[in-house]
Amino acid sequence: MTENSINASHTALELMKQRGLGALADSMGIKLVELSAERAVATMPVAGNTQPIGILHGGAHVVLAESLGSFAANVHAHPWGYAVGIELNASHHASISEGMVTGTCTAVKLGKTLTTHEIKMTDESGRLLSTVRITNYLRAK
Repeated sequence: MTENSINASHTALELMKQRGLGALADSMGIKLVELSAERAVATMPVAGNTQPIGILHGGAHVVLAESLGSFAANVHAHPWGYAVGIELNASHHASISEGMVTGTCTAVKLGKTLTTHEIKMTDESGRLLSTVRITNYLRAK
């Protein structure tokens, strides 16, 4: 990952050089576009992440969302701490069977011990597919 490949804060770039995205994000084809504590954006292909009937698996929505919310929370906690997820909920609004999904994560609250982010998944035309909210607990290293 290079500074030219994503739009990221200095802290986010430092953290990504140390940790990367992780094996699950890599295997699902998640590509980070933007990263800061306040906002994170990534894409994920539908292909390879479907359930048996051919639509994007609901769990894939959640993996993308949790990845974005956790990345953003960890940027907020860096360098003094790290984030661990403690609550997540998802509402699925529409299905998709091909193309690319974009997750856009925005901070609801960036506190000293907790962060909450909302992540909206959309298709290539901007249609809302799901909405996820994640809360992370911030722990000292």
